[in-house]
Amino acid sequence: MPSQPVRSVRRTVRVAAPAHVVYGMLADAPRWPVLLPSYVHVERMDFDGARETLLAWEFQGGRVCSSRLRRTLRPQAHRVDFEQDDPAWPGDTVAGSWSVEPDGAGRSLVTLWQQTPNAPANAPANAPAGPDGLDADAAGRLARLREAAERWDRLDELLLAFEERMRIEGPAELVYDFLYRVEDWPELLPHVDGSSVREDRPGTQVVVLDTGAAGAGFTAGPDDGAAGFETVRLCFPHAGRIVFKETAPPAPLTAHSGEWSLVPDESGLTVVCAHRVLLGEESLEAALGAGALPVDARRQVRERLGRESRQTLLLAKWHAESPVRRLRQGRGGSGR
Repeated sequence: MPSQPVRSVRRTVRVAAPAHVVYGMLADAPRWPVLLPSYVHVERMDFDGARETLLAWEFQGGRVCSSRLRRTLRPQAHRVDFEQDDPAWPGDTVAGSWSVEPDGAGRSLVTLWQQTPNAPANAPANAPAGPDGLDADAAGRLARLREAAERWDRLDELLLAFEERMRIEGPAELVYDFLYRVEDWPELLPHVDGSSVREDRPGTQVVVLDTGAAGAGFTAGPDDGAAGFETVRLCFPHAGRIVFKETAPPAPLTAHSGEWSLVPDESGLTVVCAHRVLLGEESLEAALGAGALPVDARRQVRERLGRESRQTLLLAKWHAESPVRRLRQGRGGSGR
Protein backbone atom coordinates (compact mmCIF):
# COMPACT_ATOMS: atom_id res chain seq x y z
CA MET A 1 0.00 0.00 0.00
CA PRO A 2 1.29 3.52 -0.73
CA SER A 3 2.31 5.53 2.30
CA GLN A 4 -0.15 8.15 3.53
CA PRO A 5 0.83 11.71 2.51
CA VAL A 6 1.77 13.95 5.39
CA ARG A 7 1.76 17.64 6.20
CA SER A 8 4.80 19.09 7.92
CA VAL A 9 5.83 22.49 9.23
CA ARG A 10 8.85 23.90 11.07
CA ARG A 11 8.89 27.36 12.61
CA THR A 12 11.43 29.20 14.77
CA VAL A 13 11.10 32.33 16.90
CA ARG A 14 13.50 34.36 19.01
CA VAL A 15 12.54 34.63 22.67
CA ALA A 16 13.96 37.10 25.21
CA ALA A 17 14.42 34.45 27.90
CA PRO A 18 17.20 31.97 28.73
CA ALA A 19 17.01 28.51 27.14
CA HIS A 20 16.61 26.70 30.48
CA VAL A 21 13.64 28.92 31.38
CA VAL A 22 11.83 28.27 28.10
CA TYR A 23 12.52 24.55 28.32
CA GLY A 24 11.22 24.52 31.90
CA MET A 25 7.91 26.02 30.74
CA LEU A 26 7.60 23.41 28.00
CA ALA A 27 8.39 20.58 30.40
CA ASP A 28 6.03 21.72 33.18
CA ALA A 29 2.79 20.88 31.37
CA PRO A 30 0.44 20.97 34.41
CA ARG A 31 1.22 24.71 34.71
CA TRP A 32 0.23 25.50 31.12
CA PRO A 33 -3.36 26.59 31.94
CA VAL A 34 -2.12 29.64 33.84
CA LEU A 35 0.66 30.44 31.34
CA LEU A 36 -0.74 29.54 27.90
CA PRO A 37 -4.18 30.95 27.02
CA SER A 38 -5.66 28.05 25.05
CA TYR A 39 -5.14 25.38 27.75
CA VAL A 40 -7.95 24.76 30.22
CA HIS A 41 -6.46 21.78 32.06
CA VAL A 42 -3.57 19.33 31.73
CA GLU A 43 -3.60 16.06 33.65
CA ARG A 44 -0.43 13.96 33.97
CA MET A 45 -1.46 10.30 33.71
CA ASP A 46 1.99 8.71 34.11
CA PHE A 47 5.62 9.84 34.27
CA ASP A 48 8.85 7.86 34.68
CA GLY A 49 11.19 10.85 34.78
CA ALA A 50 11.69 10.99 31.02
CA ARG A 51 8.50 9.76 29.35
CA GLU A 52 5.01 10.89 30.25
CA THR A 53 1.41 10.69 29.10
CA LEU A 54 -0.80 13.76 29.40
CA LEU A 55 -4.48 14.46 28.87
CA ALA A 56 -4.97 18.06 27.77
CA TRP A 57 -8.08 20.16 27.22
CA GLU A 58 -7.94 23.32 25.10
CA PHE A 59 -10.54 25.96 24.29
CA GLN A 60 -10.30 27.00 20.65
CA GLY A 61 -12.88 28.54 18.37
CA GLY A 62 -15.52 28.45 21.08
CA ARG A 63 -15.16 24.69 21.58
CA VAL A 64 -13.41 22.49 24.14
CA CYS A 65 -11.08 19.97 22.49
CA SER A 66 -9.29 17.16 24.32
CA SER A 67 -6.13 15.34 23.29
CA ARG A 68 -3.68 12.76 24.57
CA LEU A 69 0.04 13.59 24.46
CA ARG A 70 2.88 11.10 24.77
CA ARG A 71 6.07 13.05 25.43
CA THR A 72 9.77 12.35 25.91
CA LEU A 73 11.65 15.02 27.86
CA ARG A 74 15.32 15.60 27.00
CA PRO A 75 16.52 18.25 29.49
CA GLN A 76 20.19 18.09 28.51
CA ALA A 77 19.30 18.90 24.90
CA HIS A 78 16.46 21.29 25.86
CA ARG A 79 14.13 19.25 23.64
CA VAL A 80 10.66 17.71 23.99
CA ASP A 81 9.45 15.08 21.50
CA PHE A 82 5.72 14.42 21.36
CA GLU A 83 2.85 12.59 19.73
CA GLN A 84 -0.61 14.10 20.15
CA ASP A 85 -3.95 12.59 19.20
CA ASP A 86 -7.64 13.09 19.82
CA PRO A 87 -9.00 10.14 21.85
CA ALA A 88 -12.18 10.34 19.77
CA TRP A 89 -10.19 10.31 16.52
CA PRO A 90 -7.05 8.13 16.91
CA GLY A 91 -6.07 8.46 13.25
CA ASP A 92 -5.46 12.20 13.46
CA THR A 93 -2.05 12.12 15.18
CA VAL A 94 0.36 15.05 15.27
CA ALA A 95 4.01 14.15 15.86
CA GLY A 96 6.69 16.69 16.48
CA SER A 97 9.21 18.32 18.78
CA TRP A 98 10.03 21.49 20.64
CA SER A 99 13.71 22.44 20.75
CA VAL A 100 15.36 25.38 22.49
CA GLU A 101 18.84 26.73 21.74
CA PRO A 102 20.73 29.58 23.45
CA ASP A 103 20.89 32.73 21.34
CA GLY A 104 23.26 34.95 23.26
CA ALA A 105 22.93 36.17 26.83
CA GLY A 106 19.41 35.68 28.14
CA ARG A 107 17.92 34.83 24.74
CA SER A 108 16.79 31.68 22.94
CA LEU A 109 15.79 30.27 19.59
CA VAL A 110 12.69 28.09 19.93
CA THR A 111 11.72 25.72 17.11
CA LEU A 112 8.45 23.83 16.80
CA TRP A 113 8.28 21.03 14.25
CA GLN A 114 4.95 19.32 13.58
CA GLN A 115 3.92 16.57 11.18
CA THR A 116 0.54 14.93 10.66
CA PRO A 117 -1.18 12.81 7.97
CA ASN A 118 -3.37 14.71 5.53
CA ALA A 119 -6.78 15.01 7.18
CA PRO A 120 -9.53 12.84 5.67
CA ALA A 121 -12.83 14.42 4.63
CA ASN A 122 -14.53 13.43 7.91
CA ALA A 123 -11.74 14.64 10.21
CA PRO A 124 -12.75 16.34 13.47
CA ALA A 125 -13.55 20.05 13.36
CA ASN A 126 -10.51 20.98 15.46
CA ALA A 127 -7.98 19.29 13.14
CA PRO A 128 -5.69 21.85 11.40
CA ALA A 129 -6.90 22.09 7.78
CA GLY A 130 -4.09 21.71 5.25
CA PRO A 131 -0.54 23.07 5.41
CA ASP A 132 -1.73 26.61 6.07
CA GLY A 133 -3.75 25.45 9.08
CA LEU A 134 -0.83 23.51 10.51
CA ASP A 135 1.50 26.47 9.98
CA ALA A 136 -0.97 28.86 11.66
CA ASP A 137 -1.29 26.44 14.58
CA ALA A 138 2.50 26.31 15.02
CA ALA A 139 2.83 30.10 14.74
CA GLY A 140 0.11 30.63 17.35
CA ARG A 141 1.66 28.19 19.82
CA LEU A 142 5.09 29.78 19.46
CA ALA A 143 3.69 33.29 19.92
CA ARG A 144 1.85 32.29 23.12
CA LEU A 145 4.94 30.55 24.49
CA ARG A 146 7.11 33.60 23.73
CA GLU A 147 4.69 35.94 25.48
CA ALA A 148 4.68 33.77 28.62
CA ALA A 149 8.43 33.12 28.64
CA GLU A 150 9.40 36.78 28.27
CA ARG A 151 7.79 37.46 31.67
CA TRP A 152 10.15 34.94 33.27
CA ASP A 153 12.03 37.39 35.50
CA ARG A 154 8.76 38.82 36.92
CA LEU A 155 6.68 35.66 37.31
CA ASP A 156 7.26 35.42 41.07
CA GLU A 157 5.35 38.66 41.62
CA LEU A 158 2.81 38.11 38.83
CA LEU A 159 1.78 34.54 39.72
CA LEU A 160 -0.57 33.99 42.65
CA ALA A 161 -1.86 30.67 44.01
CA PHE A 162 -4.15 30.24 47.01
CA GLU A 163 -7.10 28.20 48.22
CA GLU A 164 -10.17 28.37 50.40
CA ARG A 165 -11.43 25.29 52.21
CA MET A 166 -14.42 24.36 54.34
CA ARG A 167 -15.41 21.34 56.41
CA ILE A 168 -18.93 20.06 55.64
CA GLU A 169 -20.84 17.44 57.59
CA GLY A 170 -23.06 16.20 54.80
CA PRO A 171 -23.13 13.98 51.71
CA ALA A 172 -20.51 14.67 49.05
CA GLU A 173 -23.18 14.05 46.40
CA LEU A 174 -25.19 17.09 47.54
CA VAL A 175 -22.11 19.31 47.60
CA TYR A 176 -21.08 18.23 44.12
CA ASP A 177 -24.63 18.73 42.84
CA PHE A 178 -24.63 22.30 44.15
CA LEU A 179 -21.27 23.11 42.52
CA TYR A 180 -22.27 21.44 39.25
CA ARG A 181 -25.64 23.19 38.86
CA VAL A 182 -24.11 26.58 38.15
CA GLU A 183 -27.28 27.67 36.34
CA ASP A 184 -28.96 27.93 39.78
CA TRP A 185 -26.29 30.19 41.28
CA PRO A 186 -27.94 33.56 40.46
CA GLU A 187 -30.80 32.69 42.83
CA LEU A 188 -28.42 31.57 45.59
CA LEU A 189 -25.14 33.49 45.49
CA PRO A 190 -24.93 37.24 46.16
CA HIS A 191 -21.99 37.78 43.79
CA VAL A 192 -23.73 36.14 40.79
CA ASP A 193 -26.39 38.21 39.01
CA GLY A 194 -26.98 35.89 36.05
CA SER A 195 -25.66 32.82 34.27
CA SER A 196 -25.96 30.82 31.08
CA VAL A 197 -24.61 27.31 30.57
CA ARG A 198 -23.79 25.40 27.40
CA GLU A 199 -22.92 21.72 27.82
CA ASP A 200 -22.02 20.26 24.41
CA ARG A 201 -20.81 17.04 26.04
CA PRO A 202 -21.70 15.69 29.49
CA GLY A 203 -19.36 17.22 32.04
CA THR A 204 -17.94 19.90 29.72
CA GLN A 205 -19.55 23.26 30.44
CA VAL A 206 -19.06 26.68 28.88
CA VAL A 207 -20.52 29.09 31.43
CA VAL A 208 -21.09 32.84 31.25
CA LEU A 209 -21.49 34.39 34.71
CA ASP A 210 -22.57 37.95 35.38
CA THR A 211 -20.76 38.74 38.64
CA GLY A 212 -20.99 42.51 38.62
CA ALA A 213 -17.18 42.57 38.49
CA ALA A 214 -16.93 45.98 36.85
CA GLY A 215 -18.55 47.59 39.85
CA ALA A 216 -16.29 45.82 42.33
CA GLY A 217 -12.88 47.01 41.20
CA PHE A 218 -12.22 44.66 38.29
CA THR A 219 -12.28 46.01 34.75
CA ALA A 220 -14.78 44.14 32.61
CA GLY A 221 -13.12 44.87 29.29
CA PRO A 222 -14.08 46.55 26.03
CA ASP A 223 -17.85 46.09 26.34
CA ASP A 224 -18.33 49.33 28.27
CA GLY A 225 -18.73 47.79 31.68
CA ALA A 226 -20.37 44.47 30.73
CA ALA A 227 -19.68 42.04 33.53
CA GLY A 228 -20.36 38.68 31.86
CA PHE A 229 -17.29 36.46 32.02
CA GLU A 230 -16.91 33.15 30.19
CA THR A 231 -15.57 30.15 32.07
CA VAL A 232 -14.87 26.63 30.83
CA ARG A 233 -15.57 23.92 33.42
CA LEU A 234 -14.55 20.24 33.24
CA CYS A 235 -16.60 18.13 35.64
CA PHE A 236 -15.33 14.80 36.99
CA PRO A 237 -18.13 13.54 39.30
CA HIS A 238 -16.52 10.20 40.20
CA ALA A 239 -13.35 11.99 41.30
CA GLY A 240 -15.26 14.79 43.07
CA ARG A 241 -13.55 17.50 41.00
CA ILE A 242 -14.57 20.46 38.85
CA VAL A 243 -11.72 22.19 37.01
CA PHE A 244 -12.32 25.69 35.66
CA LYS A 245 -10.66 28.42 33.64
CA GLU A 246 -11.85 31.89 32.64
CA THR A 247 -11.33 32.36 28.92
CA ALA A 248 -10.93 36.17 29.08
CA PRO A 249 -10.62 37.23 32.73
CA PRO A 250 -11.11 40.86 33.80
CA ALA A 251 -8.15 43.14 34.39
CA PRO A 252 -5.84 43.05 36.24
CA LEU A 253 -5.91 39.28 35.59
CA THR A 254 -4.29 37.80 32.50
CA ALA A 255 -5.16 34.20 33.43
CA HIS A 256 -7.34 32.59 36.09
CA SER A 257 -7.74 28.83 36.48
CA GLY A 258 -8.55 26.59 39.41
CA GLU A 259 -10.39 23.61 40.79
CA TRP A 260 -13.14 22.59 43.20
CA SER A 261 -12.21 19.31 44.89
CA LEU A 262 -14.10 17.20 47.44
CA VAL A 263 -12.08 15.24 50.00
CA PRO A 264 -14.36 12.80 51.90
CA ASP A 265 -13.69 11.44 55.40
CA GLU A 266 -15.59 9.31 57.95
CA SER A 267 -18.25 11.89 58.84
CA GLY A 268 -18.34 14.30 55.92
CA LEU A 269 -15.86 16.01 53.67
CA THR A 270 -13.58 19.00 53.13
CA VAL A 271 -14.23 21.12 50.05
CA VAL A 272 -11.26 22.97 48.59
CA CYS A 273 -11.39 25.75 46.03
CA ALA A 274 -7.93 26.36 44.57
CA HIS A 275 -7.09 29.40 42.44
CA ARG A 276 -4.11 30.08 40.16
CA VAL A 277 -3.80 33.59 38.78
CA LEU A 278 -1.44 35.41 36.44
CA LEU A 279 -1.54 39.21 36.71
CA GLY A 280 -1.19 41.46 33.68
CA GLU A 281 1.40 44.20 34.12
CA GLU A 282 -0.02 46.28 31.29
CA SER A 283 -3.48 46.48 32.90
CA LEU A 284 -2.56 47.22 36.53
CA GLU A 285 -3.00 50.98 36.41
CA ALA A 286 -6.08 50.82 34.19
CA ALA A 287 -7.76 48.45 36.65
CA LEU A 288 -6.50 49.82 39.98
CA GLY A 289 -5.45 53.41 39.36
CA ALA A 290 -2.24 55.33 38.75
CA GLY A 291 0.83 53.98 40.52
CA ALA A 292 -0.68 50.52 41.14
CA LEU A 293 1.89 47.79 41.75
CA PRO A 294 1.65 43.98 41.51
CA VAL A 295 1.49 43.78 45.31
CA ASP A 296 -1.70 45.90 45.24
CA ALA A 297 -3.27 43.66 42.62
CA ARG A 298 -2.27 40.50 44.50
CA ARG A 299 -4.02 41.79 47.62
CA GLN A 300 -7.20 42.82 45.81
CA VAL A 301 -7.43 39.64 43.72
CA ARG A 302 -6.84 37.44 46.78
CA GLU A 303 -9.50 39.35 48.69
CA ARG A 304 -12.08 39.32 45.92
CA LEU A 305 -11.74 35.72 44.73
CA GLY A 306 -11.38 34.46 48.30
CA ARG A 307 -14.59 36.19 49.34
CA GLU A 308 -16.53 34.79 46.39
CA SER A 309 -15.20 31.28 47.05
CA ARG A 310 -16.20 31.48 50.73
CA GLN A 311 -19.70 32.61 49.79
CA THR A 312 -20.03 29.64 47.45
CA LEU A 313 -18.64 27.24 50.06
CA LEU A 314 -21.06 28.51 52.72
CA LEU A 315 -24.03 27.94 50.41
CA ALA A 316 -22.72 24.49 49.48
CA LYS A 317 -22.42 23.71 53.20
CA TRP A 318 -25.99 24.84 53.83
CA HIS A 319 -27.23 22.85 50.82
CA ALA A 320 -25.57 19.64 52.06
CA GLU A 321 -26.12 19.96 55.82
CA SER A 322 -29.77 21.04 55.85
CA PRO A 323 -31.15 17.61 54.84
CA VAL A 324 -28.89 15.98 57.44
CA ARG A 325 -30.20 18.30 60.19
CA ARG A 326 -33.80 17.61 59.18
CA LEU A 327 -33.14 13.86 59.23
CA ARG A 328 -31.56 14.06 62.69
CA GLN A 329 -34.43 16.18 64.02
CA GLY A 330 -36.93 13.71 62.60
CA ARG A 331 -35.20 10.84 64.31
CA GLY A 332 -35.10 12.78 67.58
CA GLY A 333 -38.82 13.49 67.35
CA SER A 334 -39.62 9.83 66.91
CA GLY A 335 -37.72 8.87 70.06
CA ARG A 336 -34.85 7.13 68.31
